[in-house]
Amino acid sequence: MRSNQIKKGVLRAPNRSLLYSTGISPKDISKPFIGIASSFSDLVPGHASMRDLERYIERGIAAGGGVPFIFGAPAVCDGIAMGHSGMHYSLGSREIIADLIETIANAHMLDGLVLLSNCDKITPGMLMAAARLNIPSIVVTAGAMLTGMYDKKKRSMVRDTFETVGQYQAGQITKQQLSELEMSACPGVGACQGMYTANTMSCLTESMGMSLKECATALAVSAKKKRIAYESGLKIVELIRKNVKPRDILTINAFKNAICVDMALGGSTNTVLHLPAIANEVGIKIPLELFDTISKKTPQIASLEPAGDHYMEDLDNAGGIPAVLSAIQKNLRNSKTVTGPTIIEIAKSSKILDENIIRAKNPYKKEGSIAILKGNIAPNGCVVKQAAVNENMKIFKGRARVFNCEDDAMKAILDKKIIPGDVVVIRYEGPAGGPGMREMLGPTSTLHGMGLSDSVALLTDGRFSGGTRGPCIGHISPEAALGGQIAAINEGDIININIPERTLNVELSDEKIKARLAKVIKPEPKIKSGYLARYAKLVHSADTGAILK
Repeated sequence: MRSNQIKKGVLRAPNRSLLYSTGISPKDISKPFIGIASSFSDLVPGHASMRDLERYIERGIAAGGGVPFIFGAPAVCDGIAMGHSGMHYSLGSREIIADLIETIANAHMLDGLVLLSNCDKITPGMLMAAARLNIPSIVVTAGAMLTGMYDKKKRSMVRDTFETVGQYQAGQITKQQLSELEMSACPGVGACQGMYTANTMSCLTESMGMSLKECATALAVSAKKKRIAYESGLKIVELIRKNVKPRDILTINAFKNAICVDMALGGSTNTVLHLPAIANEVGIKIPLELFDTISKKTPQIASLEPAGDHYMEDLDNAGGIPAVLSAIQKNLRNSKTVTGPTIIEIAKSSKILDENIIRAKNPYKKEGSIAILKGNIAPNGCVVKQAAVNENMKIFKGRARVFNCEDDAMKAILDKKIIPGDVVVIRYEGPAGGPGMREMLGPTSTLHGMGLSDSVALLTDGRFSGGTRGPCIGHISPEAALGGQIAAINEGDIININIPERTLNVELSDEKIKARLAKVIKPEPKIKSGYLARYAKLVHSADTGAILK
């Protein structure tokens, strides 16, 4: 056991003395030491229920013959951090989480890890740590929130809070209705109810084989989630004894399976950042083109919010990820799982419980949810959630309305200065330019709420929430702060979007773009000290997964 380095032999008497001071017994010294990396936080709805899950994981580890040790990891709630300077920190927190878990696991020579996670950057950060450390690990995602209820309709955080801001601005609802909706949309703890980034990453974690069967969709408030937490505690001891490590599971086949499931579910565009970053930790390169290749071959068989009207609770009742795997098994490649059976074995042994939710025979779309576009604005690529774009907006020409930050664009939208036929261009919001690549659910949801998502497009070198709807194209690479072509666009330029043909272009010659770029005066860094200043100097553009140099 790795932990023998801190607990075995005469020279480790001082180490054992300190361990005994925590309350463990001499009988525990011969057992595997297992860390529970918990991102519990009272600040984050998706993480507020983790104290209970920690207890059940501890019980499982102890019952399996291990010794559990809980330690903390930070959690940022993107919904709370949205729309102000706090959002700069969200993407960068992914790297902090990975570094923190590496630090604790190696400083204390832990034999294995249970990674208790839930929300947007926490789950990929923990998976990056597991891949980097390569010690037996299992992920427990804490589960989705129940839907709310208002005026005899199911409600959710994105559609009924962010989008209602736009409806209120457009005079479609009253302030009283806005207040009642915000009180109804989030009825309790858990990750936001639709196929946004948090739940997409939970689903992909299970699809890659890093969490137990049915973990992804078991709701935060359910006894089922507690049982999975307990069983994960038992399972990690078994994984240690069998020496099953993350790199045995996180193979290229596992990542391809995850992309397949992502496309089938209509998942968040943020996975195009996170899967390459996780793969990078095991030495696997995932180019943007792989997402597009798999998308063209994978039908979209589920339609949860924001693209549709179903929720995570519906997906769970329909059979969860095992049912999804069953529906797309011909697209899958065999790979190992922490559960035991391979992904193909799980797919073959599972069935769809509700074919109105998981439509294997009658898919919602022939292609998957994400498309990768290229052109003279984004030679290295960019990302659009085509599943959430109406057919009439998949080919669009409009005039550029250019903003050098999200805040200026949001002000123009709220001031009703954006009109049909416009293409809102928000730049200097990429990984380095932001810094931190802020999510832009505010502008996108406000445009939708104001009824403009069928007549206005939005481009950015930043990124979007998994809750974004409409023709919103993000991750434009290279980003403006690194000399990308998006910096050459001027107010009034004509921009052509063609999602079926996977192109994004401004009506300018290459020579004109080059001449404009030579004259661009780059704005001063928005943040000049602290972690984010260091992060901005180290981070790559979005097409790499925004990994650090």
